[in-house]
Amino acid sequence: MNAYLECIPCFFRQALEQARLFTGNEIVHKEIMNEVAALVPRFSLGLTPPEIAREMHKLFEKRFEGKDVYKTIKYQSNRRAMELYPKLKEKIAQSEDRLLTAVEFAIAGNVIDYAAKNTLNIEEEIQKLLKGDFAAGRKGVFEYESFRKDLGEAKTVLYLADNAGEIIFDRVFIEEFCDNRKVIFAVRDKPVINDALMEDAIFCGIDKIAQVISSGVDAPGTILKYCSGEFLNIFRQADLIISKGQGNFESLSQEKRHIFFLFMVKCPVIAKETGCKMGDIVLF
Repeated sequence: MNAYLECIPCFFRQALEQARLFTGNEIVHKEIMNEVAALVPRFSLGLTPPEIAREMHKLFEKRFEGKDVYKTIKYQSNRRAMELYPKLKEKIAQSEDRLLTAVEFAIAGNVIDYAAKNTLNIEEEIQKLLKGDFAAGRKGVFEYESFRKDLGEAKTVLYLADNAGEIIFDRVFIEEFCDNRKVIFAVRDKPVINDALMEDAIFCGIDKIAQVISSGVDAPGTILKYCSGEFLNIFRQADLIISKGQGNFESLSQEKRHIFFLFMVKCPVIAKETGCKMGDIVLF
């Protein structure tokens, strides 16, 4: 998916929010905004949003020497989600269609996104989830039967992770289909916003049910030209790819591979691209 003009003010918003997490110094905030502004003329709308975001995050990496300012936020998200794990498993055990419920859980977890201008209340969405009415009244594109069929035929599944905390919801989903097939769970290579890293996956127990690897990418998406050789080999050979989150959709939507995209629409641009509305659920 190519970037839209509407993405530009979003990048400025993200930059300012991150700058304020790094430091309370308004002078530094202004300097960072100036640096981001200087990048804008170089950006082509032929790039994907994660490619542009990658360049922006390099400014922070250079200025703050690679500091992971979201580390505490990610830990808190992981811990809160881990507390929900027993309840999620209980709901699945009571479900008439365990896989469907697990898919809905995975989508619900996608509200944990600090990059999006997130008007969704995470705790409220979680409570809807636990009451069993998360998907009630929601629209979107939901090709569940097609997904179930293709999953049933797949022997290897590559699962592209999105955010910390969210990956607990991914875990309960993966646990519904990992027993009779190989699952590879790919995380980001370096800190970028609250995207999941290897340490997050291990903390949340993903390594117990899947092979956890780094994609090699230091961007909020899966940009293939920056991925490692190991990841690309798996990407080419996997029978089925599950792509979580908007960033992975933005970077992979034009790839000619068997990919199922799974996320909640939290951005007007994504809504336009998918023909959905804000808050819609997507599996296609």
